[in-house]
Amino acid sequence: MAGIPPERQASSGSASDLDSTAQALGNESTPVPRELQRIVLTGFMGAGKSTIGRLLAQRLGWRFVDVDDAIEAAQEATIAAIFAKNGESWFRQLEHETIQRLLGSDRLVLALGGGAIEDDRTRNLLLQKAETRLVHLHVSLDTVLLRCRGTEDLRPILQDQANLENRYKRRLPLYREAHLTIAADSLLPEAIVSAILAEVETV
Repeated sequence: MAGIPPERQASSGSASDLDSTAQALGNESTPVPRELQRIVLTGFMGAGKSTIGRLLAQRLGWRFVDVDDAIEAAQEATIAAIFAKNGESWFRQLEHETIQRLLGSDRLVLALGGGAIEDDRTRNLLLQKAETRLVHLHVSLDTVLLRCRGTEDLRPILQDQANLENRYKRRLPLYREAHLTIAADSLLPEAIVSAILAEVETV
């Protein structure tokens, strides 16, 4: 199903979960090595990139940006509309340029769209950018299906399981090129944030 828009609204928990977790974490920031200025989250739909990204940014006292949200704001159109009007190649170029621009900022947590990693230029940029760690939030395909249940209208690929499985298998080796992989299937959001912070200093 070529041309299906990138996955949206991936989540490891509900909005109420996010609010309660944010309160539990409080407003104190967690120190990280001075040479680390950016943490970028990648992974398949349902991995929780946006949810974890916001919590991680709060813990660090950094800024959080969802790349898809940034693109939609700049283009004044949804990702689906951009895809429909301009096609995937045009979108991937725009996505690459947006990520490249955002990586010029320090003290930033960035959540990628699920397909960004398939662009070789973008993947290499993320892996080679100084003071940056690319973190893969790994979830099984069963977890994807469970978390994304009820969002088929937003994610048409969920209605084509064979295509979904092919996309998952195609992207998984690319996600695993990240500096760090965190298992995000069963951990609560705050535990995933703690795992990232515990491991990111060692890679």
